[in-house]
Amino acid sequence: MLRSLLFSFCLTVLALPATAQKFAEPSGLSSSKFSVQGSTLIYNSNDVSGDAYPEIDGPDVDELRAQLRRNRNINTLQLTSTGGLVWAGDEMARVVLDYGLNTRVVDECSSSCVMVFLAGAEREMTGGSKIGFHQNSWGASGAQSYFKEWRQSEGWDTPFDFASWLYQDTQHETAAQLEFMISRGVDPGFAIETKKYRPVMWFPTRDELRDAGVINR
Repeated sequence: MLRSLLFSFCLTVLALPATAQKFAEPSGLSSSKFSVQGSTLIYNSNDVSGDAYPEIDGPDVDELRAQLRRNRNINTLQLTSTGGLVWAGDEMARVVLDYGLNTRVVDECSSSCVMVFLAGAEREMTGGSKIGFHQNSWGASGAQSYFKEWRQSEGWDTPFDFASWLYQDTQHETAAQLEFMISRGVDPGFAIETKKYRPVMWFPTRDELRDAGVINR
């Protein structure tokens, strides 16, 4: 759905538990985030230089596809990321599913990175690493800018019209994320727990992640 895609693009995600909301400013530069070691494709969204966007970004989706096409022996995607754009994470997850890759977390995989991780067939977290969950968020200034830019084409006469659409779209997005998590073997109760409001990122213990089916190796 076009509206959902546009909304997800403007949706902000928390990079760290105490970090303020960030807006998407894709740079088009992503190649430094990827490297290959044997049959493992390493993705570190923090490993950027210059003006590149230091989180999961739109160009990363295309680069992931390109890396997998060039390296046919890849069977594992190693992830290090504090999150990024929701729609980009969802598209990366789609690619991981299509290639039947395993996934591995090194250091941290939080926010939209978790959806990429859950797309893996076999999912592991290295010692000392962590996986973080939080609700999607959208800052007031971002919502205001979006309303001003799209109000005419979307037929929103007042902010209340926009609020009505936003309420419906948020429910759709949340339901889709819950469905995906459950389809990947995550315990439904745990999936719901990830959507509860918390002022900081939630990092479950390894035992909690294993019991819930988030990690399965």
